[in-house]
Amino acid sequence: MDAFSFQQEASSQIAERFAEYAANPLMVDRQTTVPFLQTLVSITGSGKTLILAEAIAQIRDRLPIQPVVLWISKGRIVVSQAYANLSSGKYADNLPGFNVKPLLQVAPSDLEDDSVPLLLVATVGKFAVEDSQGGDRRVYQAQLDLASESLWSLIAKRRTHGGLRRPLIVVYDEGHNLSDLQTRRLLELSPDALISASATMALPGQLENTIARLRNDRGWNEQRFTTAVSSRAVVDAGLVKERIAIGGYVTPMETAIDAMLADMGDAQEASASLPVPFRPKAIYVCSTNTVDGVPISEDVKRPFADRQARPILIWRHLVENAGIDPSKIVIYSQLKFGPGFPPPPSLRLLSGGDNDYTTFLEGNFEHVIFNLGLQEGWDDPTCGFAYIDKEMASARQITQVIGRVLRQPGAEHYQNPILNTAHFYIRSDERGVFDEILDDVRTQLLNEHPAISLSIKKDGRGRILEKLMPEPPRTVPTVGILSANAKDPIAAIISKMMNFSSGGENTIGQGSRMLVLQEIGTGNEATYDWVEVEHSNRVTARAIFRRELQRLYSGALRRAGGPINLVDIELPKFDALVELTSPAADHIRSIARDVVDCYISNSRIFQNDFDAPYSVGPVLVDEADAVEFSKSLHRRYSGLNPLELRFARALDKSQRVWARNPRNSGFYLPLLDLASASTYWPDFLVWVDKTVVAIDTKGDHLLTDATLGKLFEIDTLGEPAKVVLRLVSEGEAQVSPSGQITKLSGIGFTVWSWKAGKLHAQHAEDERAAVKKALTF
Repeated sequence: MDAFSFQQEASSQIAERFAEYAANPLMVDRQTTVPFLQTLVSITGSGKTLILAEAIAQIRDRLPIQPVVLWISKGRIVVSQAYANLSSGKYADNLPGFNVKPLLQVAPSDLEDDSVPLLLVATVGKFAVEDSQGGDRRVYQAQLDLASESLWSLIAKRRTHGGLRRPLIVVYDEGHNLSDLQTRRLLELSPDALISASATMALPGQLENTIARLRNDRGWNEQRFTTAVSSRAVVDAGLVKERIAIGGYVTPMETAIDAMLADMGDAQEASASLPVPFRPKAIYVCSTNTVDGVPISEDVKRPFADRQARPILIWRHLVENAGIDPSKIVIYSQLKFGPGFPPPPSLRLLSGGDNDYTTFLEGNFEHVIFNLGLQEGWDDPTCGFAYIDKEMASARQITQVIGRVLRQPGAEHYQNPILNTAHFYIRSDERGVFDEILDDVRTQLLNEHPAISLSIKKDGRGRILEKLMPEPPRTVPTVGILSANAKDPIAAIISKMMNFSSGGENTIGQGSRMLVLQEIGTGNEATYDWVEVEHSNRVTARAIFRRELQRLYSGALRRAGGPINLVDIELPKFDALVELTSPAADHIRSIARDVVDCYISNSRIFQNDFDAPYSVGPVLVDEADAVEFSKSLHRRYSGLNPLELRFARALDKSQRVWARNPRNSGFYLPLLDLASASTYWPDFLVWVDKTVVAIDTKGDHLLTDATLGKLFEIDTLGEPAKVVLRLVSEGEAQVSPSGQITKLSGIGFTVWSWKAGKLHAQHAEDERAAVKKALTF
């Protein structure tokens, strides 16, 4: 799977930090290193598993011998999915050459064979026990038919046939579960690195000594321990939803659920019209065997129609009142039924047994009733709606559930904003209780998901957000990248790339020596010492080339467009194996840079009149801060910042038809720029006769980047221009003939345009004058 730029940057940072540390590690004693420590902090849905897999692959490329990787997590479901994805699933290509196995299936020969990198997957329950002799502790017991030592001991030694100790990298997915006991057991293995990932990171006390050594002896600060992923980058990539909408209901359960079902119906209707349709799903979080308002368990020896347990009441309302097919509903919890009082045959109940999760996934249910049992491991992006009952309505539980609803189906934002929103319907007894919960949730969301907007409705009536359709409908010509002229020049560049398939000194890295522990002697005479290994593992020229393309240009690897599509990446010379620090690797990177430069210089932004135009879609409006306009395509807009609001009001007074253009899901323009993202969304669209003016309002700190990267002449292939770009900044500024921008004062606005290949600035005394100048061409 191709990584987004932010994912590639995060994985590369982890790998580079490890390589720097491993070249000169701290020591506990002569045979034990202080492990490299790194936490990956990234919001739910950002692709942490992909980042970790890419980091492991890059760490492997930098090591002198093939490593052993222990990939662990607390949840059995998480581990099961990780094994499937890493061994033969969507991330297998990100770990080329790795032998992926469940921990208990590893053989001594797997550990001794240093020609193949080894990745072992396990739950922490396999080793995190106080007593290594008690119970079913196979990891601590010798497999007499295979070895005289326990598996745990073999992993701690991890000796190759030649006596070298293989590097051990421990990866803990969902790292917020890392406990002192688990950490103590892992440190027994003398790992070379501990890498932990979570949306909210907290390290156990057992790592205090490790942290102290790295701080005191290496001067590490807090930033050095952490690789953080920008939530804005995750949102812009389309991996998670743009908005979280929370409604508080001091009402009967049925009212809140009916409001959710109404919104869900709109979402299902919107998704059905997509090129790749899907069915949005809902979860219902509630206690299992208790009655509303009563802390004790319900009497299960009652007819089904008389039961008051929350899952049963929700199921009955969905089936009997909402008319939902029971085959689309599942209760995933240990709901109890007394002897002689069974549920109806149409009720699907899964209690979380070994086979139940597989049955649950295969059922493809649209309505899932559970009690947080699916909290970790279930990652279904089509789940966009959640009803949370009052017994579960703590701030902590709500933020946990948010992760289950935040992922974006199809990894792209859609024109209808209801599909880009995570909807929550929270029922509580008292309005004050809901207000307290919201304060806590809002604080956590600002810390964990700062790039995701939050809408809150407290009145408990109807829907959380109002959907407004454009009146009248309007379109904008599609704008794309024409790269046909870059194909032949790129082919010429690739033809000059040298073939290193035969090896040679140019494929060998310089300055890549690392210390490796080696067994000296045999039997009772054996000792251990550190030896220098001169070379690192080799990687394909293809991997180096692709990584460099992705690093240089954010749209390099996208399937539709991007320079990778103009390269015959299957040429045999891309199969050559070289070391990362070799002259050959430097040559391959220089070829990748030339390809990107050639793609940008020979491609054009053009108005594509052959494809269907962009049609302005509906918007969701939060009535709490909605502002009404008379000339806009939508009657009201919410979430406008102060500058946008001033400009929107000025646009409304211009008597021109206009619309606010939503980021990530509205009209966008591709960019040919190394320093920018691959697309950008202007703030406003204005229709002037047969021309659409795309206007962007930016603060001064974005001015230079915005003008150089976003103001350009759109090639119309001989047709009259139908899309014109304008940038508006606060204050008075001017541009010199050489292109240097100077701020003159903070008065009024400056309207920027691009004419005859040059940047032009016009000063306007207020926003109304700025609008007039922006709409004049």
